[in-house]
Amino acid sequence: MFDFRQLRYFVAVAEELSFTRAAQRLHLSQPPLSQQIQALEQELGVKLLERDKRNVALTAPGRLFLEQARQILAMADDARAQVAEAAAGFSGQLKLAYTVSVSFHPALPQTLLRLGQNAPNVRVWLTEMYTEPQFVALRNGQIDVGFVRDVPTHEDDAYAIRLDVIDREPLLLAMPENHRLAGRSSVELGEVAGDPFVIQPRELAATLYDRLVRLASKAGFHPVIRQHAQQINGLVALVSAGIGLSLVPASMQAVKLPGVSYVPLADPDAYLLLAVASRAENPSPVVLQFLETAADAKAALGL
Repeated sequence: MFDFRQLRYFVAVAEELSFTRAAQRLHLSQPPLSQQIQALEQELGVKLLERDKRNVALTAPGRLFLEQARQILAMADDARAQVAEAAAGFSGQLKLAYTVSVSFHPALPQTLLRLGQNAPNVRVWLTEMYTEPQFVALRNGQIDVGFVRDVPTHEDDAYAIRLDVIDREPLLLAMPENHRLAGRSSVELGEVAGDPFVIQPRELAATLYDRLVRLASKAGFHPVIRQHAQQINGLVALVSAGIGLSLVPASMQAVKLPGVSYVPLADPDAYLLLAVASRAENPSPVVLQFLETAADAKAALGL
């Protein structure tokens, strides 16, 4: 069976209509070129070229075979390029999960924007998912990578999952703008020990719920939970309605509802982790490309 080398040799001779010029173009001597063309004709059982001492011309089968040879070589080059892209992580599919609060942080859109610019042939499938379910989904292959808000709590997850920290995002108190502490440059959490709070249910958002309980315990009180909201942006609406205070990541300031004031907490432990989680073993080239892109986005954002 003929090979790609013979096809390239034939295309060069057919385009140059000269063994001498074709040999120069291919950077080889003329005798092996002639031998390969003869071997190709013998394999096909047809004469592709009419040649004498001065002229080379394509036969009718030769003209047809030239078109086919060009197509075969183009397809081979395309396949080679696609394989190289896939090996470098510039093509393929990526299943990405993120918590709702991450959608307000610039790291997510900036990473996706850069990935689209650097690797436009990577197809990204997006899913909203809380942090703990993401760790399970990573281990069972349901997702490839995720933006999470906490470290794994189970020992098996800690060994199986790689975390690349993007940010330790400050936590703020969202409060009604007529609250006695609204407009302060910072507050101690103990100053609102008697105020009601609104928060997501723990079974949905354990990370933020537990962080509020720990910070309140550190300040010497247990928070009074007046109302729950399923989504974190719903908390801001409840604050705007005067139902209570809420602990939210700083990026939630992007939610501009009237009647809401955001005040930083003075506690150095008042932050929420933002990290990219992926499987620790045998990450795919696409995942490695995504992790590199996320690191570039982090640097560009000054995080």
